[in-house]
Amino acid sequence: MKISFFLIPKDDIVYLDSNATLRQAMEKMKYHSYTAVPLINKDGSYAGTLTEGDILWALNDKINFAAKDTEHINLKTIHKKFHNKVVHIDAEMEDLLTLSMNQNFIPVVDDRNIFIGIIRRREIIEYFAKKYYSQQHIHHYDKNNISLSLAK
Repeated sequence: MKISFFLIPKDDIVYLDSNATLRQAMEKMKYHSYTAVPLINKDGSYAGTLTEGDILWALNDKINFAAKDTEHINLKTIHKKFHNKVVHIDAEMEDLLTLSMNQNFIPVVDDRNIFIGIIRRREIIEYFAKKYYSQQHIHHYDKNNISLSLAK
């Protein structure tokens, strides 16, 4: 199945400009309770993913910093421990399964390599759970209660 059905568009997600400051990133991530956010370049291309761990290591590297110093630390200067793999909008859901093992979300780009949105791990797991349960002839699957009943 094509991933476009599961895409959360760029306009509906939280992301940061890759030229934002560490303070801006910390404020936005705290406000939304996110542990990772996509970084987008001025031209719209995907620049990477910033995680809480990246922020902690950046702060650790600056032993004698003050909170106000975070206003002057550009996100481009922060080392990203992991590089989330990007997929093209024409990819299939099967292409995302192994990526989702190590990524909270999968960034999606268009034909011009412009970031257009994400697919969350939750939707990937739900897709494969429904597929598995339908193959097992399970009559009812409730994603909220994880209750299953076998078909007669």
